[in-house]
Parts: sequence; structure tokens; C-alpha cells
Amino acid sequence: MSRRPARTEHSTSGGTTAVVGDRVLTLPNLISLVRLVGVPLFLYLFLVVRADVAAVVVLAIGGTSDWVDGWIARRLEQVSRLGELLDPLADRLYILATLLAFTAREVVPWQFTGALLARELLLLGSLAVLRRYGYGPPPVHYVGKTATFLLLAAFPILLLAAAAPGVATAAGAIGWGLAWWGLVLYWVAGAMYVVQAGRLVRAMRSGGAPA
Repeated sequence: MSRRPARTEHSTSGGTTAVVGDRVLTLPNLISLVRLVGVPLFLYLFLVVRADVAAVVVLAIGGTSDWVDGWIARRLEQVSRLGELLDPLADRLYILATLLAFTAREVVPWQFTGALLARELLLLGSLAVLRRYGYGPPPVHYVGKTATFLLLAAFPILLLAAAAPGVATAAGAIGWGLAWWGLVLYWVAGAMYVVQAGRLVRAMRSGGAPA
């Protein structure tokens, strides 16, 4: 983590260094914006017109394309500060919107939704503490990205199980398997962020340089 303004470089998962620019009009940012537009579209299809098949398609595209914008950004060297904000924002909005919509139509139980929302509240509290010390959000960890991928993959399968009785048993088993693993990893990633934030705050209070 670093103080604002954000650093101009960061390390990728492959060990290389990507330059973070200030460009706004990039292909990865456009993809992230399209994913954001998919959130209200999914809610409209699922809750208003009850077009479950179309909602499954929108949710599947928005969820499985999670990695596309990041991969293209690194491939085309178009990593940007805006993109680093839009990508996790789109992920969280998809997860939260889908959870609330699924809970409203009883696709998932409220206990599952509550467990995920509690993790988000924990992370928001940690981010608020970091901001008091002039720091932005921690870098996305691969555990968190894996959890997000599992959840976004599980949701359309769970919706398919609810919308198509003929495949409900198989789709439900696969969907809930992915969902529970995603929930566990989501909390593991949240705990890692909290520990990281705690170490940084302790280092600042003791007058030392943060790692």
C-alpha cells in the first residue's frame, strides 16, 4: 500500500512491473464501464420483467469477463488508475446487486447474503481507518480475485438452477459448491486485508516506515 497519490508502478502476478498511467479512454476501462452498465440491466431483467434467461446471460457475461479487462490492460500496457478503481468496483457491484436480487426472490437464503455483507462492512471499516492515515485501499490479492471469480461464476449457475427445473439438481450442486468456496475465500481475503491494514497502522503509530 502507498500514500496518495498512488504509485506509478506495481508488480503483476508474473513478477513484471506494470506502469500505472492516467489515461481514461482505454479499451480495458471501456470494458469495465460496460460491465458496470450490466448491473442495472441485470436487476431490471431479473426483478422487473422477470426475464430469467436474459438475466442469466447478462450475469454470466458480466461475471466471467471479470479477468478480461485486467488481462487486456497488462497485455496492451494500458494499466491506469481509473481501471484499478473500476475493476474492483464492478466486481463488488455485481456481487452485491446479485445477492440482494437473489435474496429478494429467494434464490439464496438471507444467511448467505448476510455473511457476504458482513465481510464488506469489515473491509469498509478497515478502509476508513487507512484513509485516516492518508492511505488508499490495499492492492487486490489473488485470494480475493479467486473468491470473486468463484462467486461470479456461482451466481448464474444458481439462477439457472432456479429457472430451469430440468437441471436444478446438477446446477444447484455445482452452483452452491462454487458459492460456499467463494464465501470462505472471500472471508480469508478480507482477514488478510485487515491484518495488512493493522500492521500498517501500528507501523505508523510507532513512527516506523510502512512495509
